Amino acid sequence: MSDRSPAAPASVLFVCVHNAGRSQMAAGFLTHLAGDRVEVRSAGSLPGHQVNPVAVEAMREAGIDISTATPKLLTPDTVRASDYVITMGCGDACPIFPGKRYLDWHLLDPAGAGIQAVRTIRDQIEHHVRHLLAELPLPATG
Repeated sequence: MSDRSPAAPASVLFVCVHNAGRSQMAAGFLTHLAGDRVEVRSAGSLPGHQVNPVAVEAMREAGIDISTATPKLLTPDTVRASDYVITMGCGDACPIFPGKRYLDWHLLDPAGAGIQAVRTIRDQIEHHVRHLLAELPLPATG
């Protein structure tokens, strides 16, 4: 799939438009569940100024702190450096490179939504991340 060595962790890039909600929650879940066995990135085609505070609260309820995360701009180099690219609504802004595994998760945008709606989106993201984790090539542990 990429040039990485078999011992190197797989790299996953989560992409949504503002990199302020869905992609940040997904990155938080994968980092929490996989630790350093997976390299986790997130980015947005039009990044916002801060992570959605309601998404931060919903993740805090799940025991995951994403309060220090910051939205980042999606670049071709970020995509090139990733084995898996998970899109969540960025549409045509995501560059396509051979040798990458692309998945598109259809999730509502939490922007402007209340905590109850964001909890539902969070739970859907957790389900997707756990499914993804089961298929990732993980390095052996200790």
